[in-house]
Amino acid sequence: MPELHLHIISFTIPFPPNYGGVIDVYYKIRALHAAGVRIHLHCFAYDREPSAELEKYCHKVHYYPRKTGLWSALAWKPYIVFSRRSDKLLETLLKDDHPILFEGLHTCYYLSHPKLKERVRIYRESNIEHQYYFHLSKAETNLPRKAYFFLSSLKLLAFEGILSHATMMLTVSKEDTDYLSRKFPDVPVEYLPSFHKDDDVNILAGTGDYALYQGNLSVAENVQAAEYLMKEVLPGTNVRMIVSGLNPSPELVRLAGRYPDVTLIPNPPEETMNELIRSAQVNILVTFQPTGLKLKLLNALFNGRFCLVNPQMVTGTELGELCETGTTAAELKTKLIRLMHGSFDEEAIRARREQLLKWHSNNKNCKRLTDLVSLQVWR
Repeated sequence: MPELHLHIISFTIPFPPNYGGVIDVYYKIRALHAAGVRIHLHCFAYDREPSAELEKYCHKVHYYPRKTGLWSALAWKPYIVFSRRSDKLLETLLKDDHPILFEGLHTCYYLSHPKLKERVRIYRESNIEHQYYFHLSKAETNLPRKAYFFLSSLKLLAFEGILSHATMMLTVSKEDTDYLSRKFPDVPVEYLPSFHKDDDVNILAGTGDYALYQGNLSVAENVQAAEYLMKEVLPGTNVRMIVSGLNPSPELVRLAGRYPDVTLIPNPPEETMNELIRSAQVNILVTFQPTGLKLKLLNALFNGRFCLVNPQMVTGTELGELCETGTTAAELKTKLIRLMHGSFDEEAIRARREQLLKWHSNNKNCKRLTDLVSLQVWR
């Protein structure tokens, strides 16, 4: 079989892999490299520096400045898309006939370009973006930002029709698979869970003495979840809780300071976060956005003991059977107290490993991805 080359267009520089979609992109690149795929990576640079780490896994890495500013913001196309356009990118893609993987709707400016009509164009979904931005608008309290997120959701809904030009779509959740299959019945849609850093579970048997909530604390959705846990779930449990993640706002820091049982740890190094997850008795994760796959939950399941979630956290996935679920604050409170007195033994670790690796093995998913791309290329 001929050597497989693949263009990957990333919405940002995927290193370090420390949040959401960047994790999927980076560990996908590593897995594909290990499988012998020659990767031509295209990155939009705006808040991260070029990374020598990516050179280890890619045949070639290209960087393009993101066109931020008022002109991009005022365009009829969504800002996250219109700001990621580059004549140089299109010129580079046209130098060969290799398949192209568009990472997220952000990177789809050229998906329908007539000069790419005969190319294999694969859309990698990470969220149903208009739904995601609509929920961000609901969670946001700052009025200008609230208006921006709402307007963005409308633009993204209108732009979503461009996906009819994709050769194939790859989704991160079964619910998103159903949505895109219904909306684009002429495009093959395949469920392919997110890539991640863990090749096996790394769970400590025994018990811990705190609960942990972790996430990007500059995102309104996660701020809302952290506030909910501190205000509605934690009081009356006598449980110590650690809240940790990137860039918490001063308001969130002040709120955490009002609760003697809460410790807020901002911007922990990766090693510290990994240790917090492994040593916690309960990883408690809630969301009010039932979109995509929450990679922080996958991280907690591979590395942590008990996981306590609300239903939205596991929507469209098979991960609910590995978690305790509470719909209301009262249910979460009751289950948190109970789980704090449990013990996670070797049998529980074995069962977790068996269930997780059915769907979330990077090696298996990489083989599936290369098979799907190869079928499109050599059909």
